[in-house]
Amino acid sequence: MIEKHNFLSTMTTNNTTEEGSEQEQMISVTFIDKDGEEKHIKVPVGMSMLEAAHENDIELEGACEGSIACSTCHVIVTDLEQYNKLEDPTDEENDMLDLAFGLTETSRLGCQVIAKPELDGIRLAIPAATRNFAVDGYVPKPH
Repeated sequence: MIEKHNFLSTMTTNNTTEEGSEQEQMISVTFIDKDGEEKHIKVPVGMSMLEAAHENDIELEGACEGSIACSTCHVIVTDLEQYNKLEDPTDEENDMLDLAFGLTETSRLGCQVIAKPELDGIRLAIPAATRNFAVDGYVPKPH
């Protein structure tokens, strides 16, 4: 006697509306400025913290516009557990971080920290100063 087994696999997602279009998944991010003031924002998954800061009028410079050619978007992840959820920095990012003002063990470039669900609740401190060797005093406008 031969038995026949039918396996049925289904997958459901909760990120669709009734029309079937995807809703943007958001995470909560807190930026802490040099004066200790906190700004809580929602950031879509896939967006860099530099872009998120610019879209929410948070003063995070980003002189090279995210091309890993400066350290002006330097942020400090305040929680080691959250920091450990980030992908390891590339050699290029580490080279730029070496130039950053107030470098810490949990420093990253905001342009390289990309929102993902496991980073929900991340807290990022913005150092009191930046070092911009390219153009002193230039603050780019977000596009």
